[in-house]
Amino acid sequence: PGASFENFEEHLREIYSEFTFEYASTESGIDAATLLEVAKVVSTAGTRFATHNWRSAGSGNLGGWQVARTLTLLNALLGALATEGGTFPNSWNKFTPSPPRLPHQHPKGWNEVTWPREYPLSLMEMSFLMPHLMKDQDAHLDVYFTRVYNPVWTNPDGFSWIEMLSDEERIGLHVAMTPTWNETAYFADYILPMGHASERHDLTSYEQYNGQWIAFRQPVLRAARERLDEEITDTRQVNPGEVWEENEFWIDLTWRIDPDGSLGIREFFESKKVPGEKMTIDEYYSWIFDNSVPGLPEASAAEGLSPLEYMRRYGAFEISNKVGRVHEQSVPDNELEDVRVDEMGRVYSRAPIPPSPKAPGGTKIDDDEDGRRRVGIRVDGEILKGWPTPTGKLEFWSRTLHDWGWPELAIPTYIKSHIHPENLEDDQIPLITTFRVPVQIHTRSANSKWLDEIAHTNPLWIHPIDADRMGISKTGDLVRVETELGYFVLKSWITEGIRPGVAACSHHMGRWKPEGHKGQRLGISTVALNQEGSEWSLTPRKGGEPFASSDPDTMRIWWTDLGVHQNLTHAVHPDPISGMHCWHQAVRICPAKEGDQAGDVSVDTGKSQAAYEKWLAMTRSADRYSPDGTRRPYWMLRPVRPERDAYRLPLETEPAEV
Repeated sequence: PGASFENFEEHLREIYSEFTFEYASTESGIDAATLLEVAKVVSTAGTRFATHNWRSAGSGNLGGWQVARTLTLLNALLGALATEGGTFPNSWNKFTPSPPRLPHQHPKGWNEVTWPREYPLSLMEMSFLMPHLMKDQDAHLDVYFTRVYNPVWTNPDGFSWIEMLSDEERIGLHVAMTPTWNETAYFADYILPMGHASERHDLTSYEQYNGQWIAFRQPVLRAARERLDEEITDTRQVNPGEVWEENEFWIDLTWRIDPDGSLGIREFFESKKVPGEKMTIDEYYSWIFDNSVPGLPEASAAEGLSPLEYMRRYGAFEISNKVGRVHEQSVPDNELEDVRVDEMGRVYSRAPIPPSPKAPGGTKIDDDEDGRRRVGIRVDGEILKGWPTPTGKLEFWSRTLHDWGWPELAIPTYIKSHIHPENLEDDQIPLITTFRVPVQIHTRSANSKWLDEIAHTNPLWIHPIDADRMGISKTGDLVRVETELGYFVLKSWITEGIRPGVAACSHHMGRWKPEGHKGQRLGISTVALNQEGSEWSLTPRKGGEPFASSDPDTMRIWWTDLGVHQNLTHAVHPDPISGMHCWHQAVRICPAKEGDQAGDVSVDTGKSQAAYEKWLAMTRSADRYSPDGTRRPYWMLRPVRPERDAYRLPLETEPAEV
């Protein structure tokens, strides 16, 4: 009581007094005068200050999640949140419509493999740790779908994924659903070719401006044939190859699993118009466009069209052209019934949750002791929506972090990275693995001939000063990069385009297929895949070359170097709080050794287990630090949120629930 914002500013100066420009210069290697100049520009930006942390420092470093918090603090101090020229919060400008049917109840169980108790504050599932968690918990999966997911290539420690996917004691049946050929598919029992954007129905929405819109993708060939008055009942009738659009696949599989509806699964895709029949794709999207997209029925009626016809014609619809500052919006009167305001200004109401066209999700704030739900927060006498946090405010100090075992990190602060100079040995250097080239897309674009011609290999970027010190004489020389798990071999690119003391190897390249197997040829090397105990190796046998196909351009391929698969040599580095894999690697670089060739990879998965255990030791498990006997703070985001009882930690050790 009586505290002012000026008091808060004084405390900020105290708290952050150690972080001077000189200190920042020492840590970053950037001149203090330059940092001061940048700070002056920021201080005058007002509400037109935008910060963005798309992976980069957040995904590369231990404690990288604090980068996002500190940047948000800057925005908050300037009032530059949800402003023109500022930064909008996550998902405010996206729209996800509610589907025809939603589950009647929440799941009763907890999946320890995706949400392990060692990482109670993780933002997302700990999927990249799956091989280690399955082993730790002695878990078994009857059926595992990898959907538009290539963990063998994309994730760190890919050989551990190969070991898990090849072990029937761990994975009974593996189904790879993928729109493009990928390395994980080689270790699947079934490979199901999914449609690309032009081969399937789909809804999409992105944050692009201060508005909300939704777009409708359609399978091009099906749409064209239907406009020629042909009756198409299945995308496989028109799509190339055996591409089956995913919606149809899941509907069909659901009915095969639960043919009589006794399992309670079939009902999600049962026709509302013709009970007892499968829901068609047209009915599915018709229902969504009729009921879950505000303004669309009226806009379509004005043109004499049904909502589905409107979306088929135009492909997109704007729901709002101004989202604005949601946290400052007033709570409607119909949501204020028998209101109670607590000592923190949080407003609770007995009014039921109004129906919403949006799919359920977001944070889940507890009711008050009398069962009222929180609807907002009182600010200067007004009841506003506020923020979806326990306090209803942007939280400079997080009680969640404090109470769950991290009091020293409860405010935005600086955490030294695992590749900070203090944490490196004398002959180690940070390897930046997160940088991308602008013409490739993860592992989804190796089949694009024009993109491959522009960017088809990933040499090691290294500064001339470092190259000279390491005995690398010229660009193109082969180098060996040694990681915690093994090494990979690639060509060097000596350039002043990277700062001294850091090396970098880009994402995307180093795609491969085992020799003796069919598969995509464009942008993918043929390799020998060898295993001896826990020791694995990948040896290139054939790189890029011209080949005859229905496309004459494949005979014009002039490049042979297709890069190296570096991720195989990366150990898992799960941040003990956010759960994010910390991608940057501490490596040793030297000239290639006798017998090395570009593209070679060598890994010992025994070492990967040790690295996993090292990072696991940094965690503060819910077993020891949960303040209320639960696995995870109930309010935090959680897809397919289980029942409240499932959050309770077991009284004693139980078998893993998968």
